[in-house]
Amino acid sequence: MDVRRDAERGGGKGGGGGAERGPSRRKLVAGAAAAGLALPLTSGSAGAVVRADPSRVAVPTDAAGAAGRERPPKAAGFLQPFASYWFPDSFPEGREPDPGAVWRSLKSWRPQDDADLPYNAATVPLAERFTPVPANATARAGQARISALVSFAGTAGNPSQGGPKADYYALSHWAYLDELVFWGGSSGEGIILAPNAPVTDAAHRNGVPVLGNVFLPPTAYGGELTWTRELVQKDARGRFPLADKLIQVARTYGFDGWFLNGETDGGDPALARQFADFVQALRQGAPELRITWYDAFNADGRVGWQGALNDKNAMFFQRGGRKLSDTMFVDFRWSAARLASSAAYARRLGRSPYELWAGVDVEASGWDARVNWDAFVPEGRDHVVSYGLYRPEWTRRSGEAPGPFHARDDQFWGGRNTDPSAPAGPGSWRPAARTVADRSTVTSVPFASTFNTGHGTAWYEGGARAGEAEWNHLGLQDRLPGRRWALWADGGGTFRRPAVGFDFGAAWRGGSSLLVDGALDRPVTLELYRTRLPLRAGTVLEITHRADEGSAAVTVEAAVAYEEPAEAGGRPEFRRIPAKAVRAADGWVTSTVRIGYGPGRTAHMGDGPGRTAYALGVRLSAPGGSPVRWRLGALAVRDGEPAAHTPAPPSALRIAASHITGDGVAELRLSWKPSAKAAPVRHYEVHQILPDGKRRFLGGTCGTACYLPALRRTSGEPGTRLEVRAVGELYASSAAAAAVFTW
Repeated sequence: MDVRRDAERGGGKGGGGGAERGPSRRKLVAGAAAAGLALPLTSGSAGAVVRADPSRVAVPTDAAGAAGRERPPKAAGFLQPFASYWFPDSFPEGREPDPGAVWRSLKSWRPQDDADLPYNAATVPLAERFTPVPANATARAGQARISALVSFAGTAGNPSQGGPKADYYALSHWAYLDELVFWGGSSGEGIILAPNAPVTDAAHRNGVPVLGNVFLPPTAYGGELTWTRELVQKDARGRFPLADKLIQVARTYGFDGWFLNGETDGGDPALARQFADFVQALRQGAPELRITWYDAFNADGRVGWQGALNDKNAMFFQRGGRKLSDTMFVDFRWSAARLASSAAYARRLGRSPYELWAGVDVEASGWDARVNWDAFVPEGRDHVVSYGLYRPEWTRRSGEAPGPFHARDDQFWGGRNTDPSAPAGPGSWRPAARTVADRSTVTSVPFASTFNTGHGTAWYEGGARAGEAEWNHLGLQDRLPGRRWALWADGGGTFRRPAVGFDFGAAWRGGSSLLVDGALDRPVTLELYRTRLPLRAGTVLEITHRADEGSAAVTVEAAVAYEEPAEAGGRPEFRRIPAKAVRAADGWVTSTVRIGYGPGRTAHMGDGPGRTAYALGVRLSAPGGSPVRWRLGALAVRDGEPAAHTPAPPSALRIAASHITGDGVAELRLSWKPSAKAAPVRHYEVHQILPDGKRRFLGGTCGTACYLPALRRTSGEPGTRLEVRAVGELYASSAAAAAVFTW
C-alpha cells in the first residue's frame, strides 16, 4: 500500500494464553462510570506520557455529585474524550508531539487507569449474518470478499462519541464488507489505534468485525526501528508483553483484532523471525481475534512491497501447518500474474485464496481509479482473490450535506443506476454489488428500523424536531437496507424508476427517512430487507409513512416474501397486504398488518403466509401514474404488544464532571447504571428538559457514559434537568433517570 503518501495525515474477558489478566471490559466500564469517573482525567492515567494536553486534567465532583469547576473557564473540549492511540513504549527522538496530540505508551497502559474507557468501549455484540440469494447473476457467494481501510478522523482528534456536525463519513454499506480496519497513525501522534465505540457498534450491528491498526511508519516519515523492536520484544520469561497488551486492548474496548502494518526498514532476518513469533503469540493468546498482515515487512527483516503472497512474506501468514494471520492485504503492486501465483501459493498452504486482499486504492480518484478488475474478480469464471478498498471515504466531500454524500456513496457501492439487479459503473468502475454477495443480520423478531443513517441536520422524535443541531454518531445508525435500491414494477420489464434514497429534510425518528420521489407510471415494489424472520400467528408489520406536500395520494401495501428466489437475480414472490393510502394532509401515519401464518396453517403452501419471512418491502401506486413524494419513516416487525419490548429505565444518573465553556454553556460527562434486563436495550438517549416541559435531544450512546459538548442554559434557570432513557429494539423508550445540573 504505499502509506507513505498519508502517513503524516493520520489518515471482555481476562486474558488467556499469557494475556494480562484483569477485570472484564463490562465491569471496567460499568465500574468507572458508576464511580462518577473517579479515575483521573490526566493523560498520564493511560500510561507513560509526554506533553499531556494541559486542558485534560481532572475536574472534581463533590460528594453530592454537584459539579466542581475551575476558574477561569477553559476552552470548549476540556472534557472531550477521544479514541485511544499509543506508541509501543518509547517516544520519537528529538521532536515534540504534533499539535493536539498526547504521546502515550501502550506498554504502560492499564484499563483501570483509563478515564476515557467508558466512552470508547463498544457494547454491541458481533451479530451473526447470512447470505441470501444474490441480487444478480454476477455476484458470487463464497468467493471474493471485501476489506475496507477507513480513516474516520485524524489520529489525535477522533471523538469517542460522534460530534456536532452532519459532515461525516457515515458508512452504511456494511452488507458488502467482511472486515473494517480503523485506519490511521503517524509518527507525530501515535502508531497503534483502537477503534472508537460508534464505529465498532455500528459494524457489529451489521455483523462486520472491526480491526485496530498497528502502523510502523517508513523511516522517511519519522518511523523508528526501535518501535518495531519494542513491539516484538520478549520479557525474561520469553513472553511478548505487547502482544498481551494488544489482546487486552481489543478485549477491553470490544473490537475484533488487529491490522499489522510494518513499514519501518532496516531490520534483519532475526528481527523477522521474532516478528513472526510475535504474531504467533498473538494468535495463540487470543484465537478469537482476527489478524490481518500487510505485505511490506519481509523475511529478511527489510521492507519490500511484494504485491503478492510469496516466500518473502508467507512466514507471517502461515508457519508450517499453523495459521498466523487470518488474512493478508496484498500491496497495490500486484499484477494479474502475481495474484494468480498468490492464489496458488495460498492453496498449497491449505488456505483459501479469498483470504488475500488485493489492494485497490480509491483515496484520490474513487470510482475513476484505474483497476484491472479481471485480475481478481473476473466475470464468467471463479474469482481469483478478494480485494481491499483503501480509503473509500473518498465519497465524502468535506462540507457537503449528508444527502448528496449518500447518493454518491450508493453509486460507489451499488453502481451508477443504484440498481442491484444490474450494477455497473460509473465508467469502468465495478461496484461491490456486481461482484460480492450481500449479507444480512435481520434474523430475529423484534426487528425495526427508522432509516437513521447515523448523522443528520436535526434530530426527530415522533416526526417532530427534538433537536435543531447537526450531529453524527455512527453507533445510533439503524440496520439499513443492504440492496440500494431494488425496485420491481408490475408486469416486469423496463420502467421509469423513481428516485430512492435517504433524505434529511424530515424524519420520524433520528436524522433521516427513506424518500421515494418521482412518477409511478405503474405500481412498483420497493424491496427493503432480505430476512430470515421466524413468524408466529400474531406477528405484525408496522409501517410509519407519509406523503409530502405536493405529492399525489399514495396507495401503500406491505410486501412480504415467504420463499427465496430460485436463482440469483430472481424476483421474490411478494404477497401483498393492504396497508393504507396516504395523502399529504394526513401527516405521519402508522399502518399495522398481520404477516404471520393464519389459523390452521403450519407452513406456506403457496397461497398464504408461512413461518419465515425472506424479504420485506412495500408496494406503491398512485392514480394515473402521478408524481409522488412518499416517505418511509419506520418499519417494524413484532410479536405481541409494543409494551412487551420496552426496556427498564437506567438508574443512578450522575454528572461525573462538568466545565463551564461560556456564558450559559457547559460541557458535561454523564454516567449511569444500565437498565435491568427486562427487555433488550438498543441504546440510551439524553435529553434536556426545557422550562416549558418540552424535551431537547442532546445525544445518545450504546454504553452507559455520555459526553455532552454543549449544554445550554435556558431563561436564566438555576438548574437544568437532564434525563436519560433506555431505547429498545422497537424504539420504545423507558422511563427516565434524572439529574440536575446547577449553574
